Formats: sequence, structure tokens, C-alpha cells
Amino acid sequence: MILVTGATGNVGRNVVLQLLEAGETVRALTRNPEKAALPAEVDVVAGDIADPRSLPPALQGVDRAFLFPVFGQLGGFLEVAQECGVEHIAMLSSSTIEFDEPGFIGQVHLECENAVTGSGIPRTFVRAGLFMLNDRGWAPQIRQTGVVRTAYGTAAAAPVDERDIAAVATASLLAPKDGSVHTLTGPESLTQIDRVRIIGEVLGKPVAFEELSREAALSHLVQQMPPDAAEFLLNQLASWQGVTAEVLPTVEQVTGRPAHTYRQWVEHHVADFS
Repeated sequence: MILVTGATGNVGRNVVLQLLEAGETVRALTRNPEKAALPAEVDVVAGDIADPRSLPPALQGVDRAFLFPVFGQLGGFLEVAQECGVEHIAMLSSSTIEFDEPGFIGQVHLECENAVTGSGIPRTFVRAGLFMLNDRGWAPQIRQTGVVRTAYGTAAAAPVDERDIAAVATASLLAPKDGSVHTLTGPESLTQIDRVRIIGEVLGKPVAFEELSREAALSHLVQQMPPDAAEFLLNQLASWQGVTAEVLPTVEQVTGRPAHTYRQWVEHHVADFS
């Protein structure tokens, strides 16, 4: 049996669905089973990674687990996983760990990786780059004004689809290999202006990009994330101006199929922007 933590999240839910498609028996850990809305064949169990006392029922009989990185809270989960004989963990992590200056985001993910490594449980780390899903934060602006306002419009990245992140994690659970590290990007380098244009093309209406100062962008971001994370994001965007983002073949190498393009991601989420 495979346990999926963070099973109602954007990546975890896709891991659940893809494991079911592969014929696996899946258990999902969630704080609110009644709101999980997962397929009937999933064994949905109440529990919280931050509360080790809730975890034994979820981990009994589990041989593999997908682990969502709850910062500073993994010790109890890993201890119970050891006791229950979990044989492999695939954990969602971040490619920021590999940056010359990992910053706030990279540091907290590195601490999670170190905790898993220190547990001695065989493991795979799925280090995702920028999520395409982050751009869903533009949706209210697009619906209300048809304009995306943020800083560093020419900053280029190769964002990755949550379905592809889940696919690499799923493959890592189906064929575990201890010590594997998969660093993921999407299949194309796109500036923020490029991505706004593509959203407009999919919607069939003009969507404009308006450049904000760093200070104005920061004031918006700190309403959505910790200040350290907002500063780190803006620093990265500043460093990505005028360059072509690295595109890695990892998704296709691991899954045997091409990564989803940004246009395909927007088409999948078109209702969010409409």
C-alpha cells in the first residue's frame, strides 16, 4: 500500500489519481476526510503530519509513501514511518536547493531533505522548479481588469505543470531507487510577459502586462506569503531578466512522455482565468 500525504493538494491529488491508474492500493492522509473528495477506492484516513499521535493508523501496512514537505514538522512522521516499516519515501522538494544562493525557500526544503536522509529510510527527492500553478495568482487581476501587474516582466523561467511533478513522484514510487534526485523544469523558457500573452490567447481575449516597481510588487506578495519568501522570489525574478531559462529533460526521461507545455496547462485551468 502507498500512503499519499498532502493528498488533497495540487500535486498530492494528482499522485493519488496516477497511482490508482497504475493499479496501486492507495491510502490518503488528510486533516479533513469529509472534504477530501477523492475517488471511492482511496482509503482516506484522518491525520496530521504535525501530530505524530495521529499517524500510526495511517502508516500501518504502508510500504511506500509520498511525503509533502511540512517545514520543521517531519520528525514525528519519519519516526512512525520507521516503526511501521515504510520501505521508501518520495518527497516533494525544490530545485532552489541547487541555487548558488538557496535563500529562504531552498533552506527550508534542504532541512526537510536532511530530515528524510537522516531517518535512514530509502528515499527519492523530487525537486520541482517554478510551478505553473503560481500563475493562478494572476487570475483575479485577469478576470477583473484584463491586466497582470507585477515586477520583472522580462524574467524568464521554465515553469513545470503540477501533473508532471506528480508523474515523476508516481514513477519514483512505482520503481523506487534509493538516493535518486529528480530536478524538474517545464519544456520551455518563457518570460512573465510571454506567459500572460499565452493566457490571453487561450482565453481568446487580450490580456496585458503592466510593469510594477519592486516595492509595489513586494507589497502585494507579502499578503500571500512570508516576507522572506517574497523577497527571495523577487530576487530570483530580478536575476532571471534577459536570460534564457534552463530546460531539463527530466520529466520525459522519468515518465517516457513529454512534459506539458504552458499552453496546455492554461487550457487545463482555463476556468480559473475566465
